[in-house]
Amino acid sequence: MHLEEFTDNAPRAMEVWLELLRQKAPGERLATTLGLADLALKMAEAEVRKTDPQAPDREVFLRVAALHLPRELMIRAYRWDPETDGDAG
Repeated sequence: MHLEEFTDNAPRAMEVWLELLRQKAPGERLATTLGLADLALKMAEAEVRKTDPQAPDREVFLRVAALHLPRELMIRAYRWDPETDGDAG
């Protein structure tokens, strides 16, 4: 595995990060992963809100979901088409 493929930092920085993760207990690694996923979702939500500050919470949720899910799944799961019901980004 080439670590430089996964980061814009120095490869040594990624090695240190991975070593720190390896030293954590499985539950701590899971908590770190879930925390990073939550951060990514909050960043996506902030970008949607920046684009349309007046958007209702439900629409913000749907736009963020549409960034991560295929159109067909958005329509099937939420009955919301990002191409016709709102700007998905």
